[in-house]
Amino acid sequence: MSRINCSRAGCRDVFHSYLVKDAEYDGDIEIPILKPENKIPNRLISFSKAINAKDFNQWVHFYEDDYKFERVWNNPQKYLPILQRFKGIITPDFSIYRDMPLIMQAWNTYRGKALGHWWQSKGLTVLPNVRAGDERSFSFCCLGIVPGGTICIGSHGCMKNREEREIFKRSLKAIIAKLTPSHIVVYGSIPNDIFSFCSKRGIIISQFDSEFAISRKEMHN
Repeated sequence: MSRINCSRAGCRDVFHSYLVKDAEYDGDIEIPILKPENKIPNRLISFSKAINAKDFNQWVHFYEDDYKFERVWNNPQKYLPILQRFKGIITPDFSIYRDMPLIMQAWNTYRGKALGHWWQSKGLTVLPNVRAGDERSFSFCCLGIVPGGTICIGSHGCMKNREEREIFKRSLKAIIAKLTPSHIVVYGSIPNDIFSFCSKRGIIISQFDSEFAISRKEMHN
């Protein structure tokens, strides 16, 4: 299902409808569709560090606690000039916890795609992040993304125990089945027992260590 967003004169825009002006939508819950992008990040920097960064030859990611980037949703216009300086953006990784009400999981999926659509409309290079919770979210976590292209996934924090690893593995397989990506950008580790099937499918993986992993390596050097 797709349609064109319409404006409502005289209404106060309390839910940032301007972000999806002229957007096309995907699925029954109408997630904004992003234009495919196949550029691959050279380096990554978290949004909270990007605010004061001087090196713009890198991509901004949002694989950090929500409170550190919720302000981007609250005031997108304020942070647009900062983000425009960088080579590209990965759409926000708003949390989708398994114990969250499903409507909140869908809302956070929508928010990431709405910001991504708006940034693309402003000329930014944007790659879509995909985040799933449990099986309930599989029906909408991939909406708004054109199959066959490049997607981004955060694995950091998802490998704490056997249960977490198994849930992540199931969600990864569901995402790949729906989107058949040619390239996956991974923020975090890529354990062979979880990601090996990707190479068998001919999917290219670009892996970036988390800031936590980098700090641990620096401590031991």
